[in-house]
Amino acid sequence: MKLDILVITVHPDDAELGCSGTILKHVALGKRVGIVDLTRGELGTRGTVESRAKEAADSSIILGLSARENLGLRDGFFKNEEYEQLELIKAIRKYQPEIIIGNALYDRHPDHGRAGELITDACFLSGLRRIETKVDETYQEPHRPRLLLQLIQDHYIKPDIVVDVSDYWDQKIESIRAFKSQFFNEDYAVEEPQTYISNPDFLNIIEARAREYGKYIGAKYAEGFTCKRLLGVDNLFNLR
Repeated sequence: MKLDILVITVHPDDAELGCSGTILKHVALGKRVGIVDLTRGELGTRGTVESRAKEAADSSIILGLSARENLGLRDGFFKNEEYEQLELIKAIRKYQPEIIIGNALYDRHPDHGRAGELITDACFLSGLRRIETKVDETYQEPHRPRLLLQLIQDHYIKPDIVVDVSDYWDQKIESIRAFKSQFFNEDYAVEEPQTYISNPDFLNIIEARAREYGKYIGAKYAEGFTCKRLLGVDNLFNLR
C-alpha cells in the first residue's frame, strides 16, 4: 500500500499531539496517510498496552488513516542500531511514502530524540539497494522519501515550516482525547497517578503553541515542523 505521507513516532499518541491537524488536512485533500508507532508505550504510567492499542485504533478512525501499525520495539530501551533500523526500513519500503514526519530530534522525553535519529538514519538507509529486506519471502525495493520533517514536541524549537490547521483543530483535539487513559478525561474512572500530560492544563499548552505558530502566518492554529535540509518553493506567491 503506497502512502503519500507516513508519520513515524515512538509512542502511540505522539502523532496525534504533534501533527494530527496536518494529517487531517491532507486526508481531506485526498492524500493517503498512515502512522507507524515504534513502541506500544508499555512504560507509560497510565493505561495498558491493550487500552492504548484500542485508543490508537479509535483515533485512527477519527483521522481517516489508510494504515496504522505498531513495530513493537521496546519502549524506553530501543536503540538506533541495526535491528531497529532494519525493522523501520521494512516499514518505509512497505509504504513507499513521499513524505515522512518523525519525532523531534531532541526533547524532554529521551525516547523522542533517540527515535528522531533512528528515523533519520532509516530514511537514508532505506534508499540503499545493497541493504536487502524481505517481507513474506519477497524482496523489497529500496525507497527513500522525498522529504523528511520532524515534529516539535514538548521543548520549544523554532520551526522551519508551519502548516495552517485551523479548520481541523476540533478534530485534532478529538483524536487526542481518544487516548482517554493518557490525557484529562472526566469519563476515565480508573484510579491511576496523575502525570504531566494528564493534567487538564496540558491541552491548553498544546493550544497555546498552535496559536503562537498560527499568528506568524495569519492563521488561528498551526503546527510546526523542522527539517535538516534547505526547503524551497517554485513560486514565492505560495508563501504566507
